[in-house]
Amino acid sequence: MLLLVIRTAILYAVTMVSMRAMGKRQIGQLQPFELVVILIISEMATIGVQNNGTPLLNSLLPIITITVLQIAIALINLKSEKFRLLVCGRPSFVIRGGEILEEQMRRLRLNTNDLLEQLRAKGYFNVAEVEYALMETNGQLSVMPRADKRPVQPADLQMQPEHETPAVTLIIDGKIQRQHLQNLGHSEEWLQKKLAKHSISSAKQVFFMSIDFQGDVFCQLKAKEANKPGQAAGSPPPFREGAKFAPTASGQGCTQKEH
Repeated sequence: MLLLVIRTAILYAVTMVSMRAMGKRQIGQLQPFELVVILIISEMATIGVQNNGTPLLNSLLPIITITVLQIAIALINLKSEKFRLLVCGRPSFVIRGGEILEEQMRRLRLNTNDLLEQLRAKGYFNVAEVEYALMETNGQLSVMPRADKRPVQPADLQMQPEHETPAVTLIIDGKIQRQHLQNLGHSEEWLQKKLAKHSISSAKQVFFMSIDFQGDVFCQLKAKEANKPGQAAGSPPPFREGAKFAPTASGQGCTQKEH
């Protein structure tokens, strides 16, 4: 029994390292040959777990070999366009200029129902709204709507919106994100003062806190901290200095304009 646990742990660790070494991809983004590699590695690991009489090396060597080959193929893909076309293929239009390309769909073995399903998944329930649809090499459908059906862009209104950056997390489940604070040029003392303004004595009381590029702070206390004795259930903690409350669905969040 102990031997089985050890073999399983070793194969699990090797498999995880192999998957990590091959890069980050979602299942829907895998190329066909990448999916085959994952299936083979999984099978090799399963054989090593099920057959205690088989030397562990018989499973480890194929997994390591396939991983090395996969990394080599990925590196060649980066360098050679011809090799990339050979292994991955090329994208194909299934709708061009608003016209469904029947011959192309037949070549891809894509039926109309599958096409309509993928269009609906992209938010297009009427094929007449689509100008171009491109079947990518990983099987995903990229869609370009007709010009009169696409969402309005700021450029259409001759607007020049301010450059935006993603909101940065400051606290997650009571834990201060020190690296994020450092990247923003703030210290933990700055954060503690910010919390103190809202009568929050410790970061451990905060479930989530972030700040966006405009300096707007979003904070939400942990539920057990928000519902203190004598305080109305679900009410936000008290704030001062003209902070504007914007309760979340649970009534335990707040937003405040950074000064």
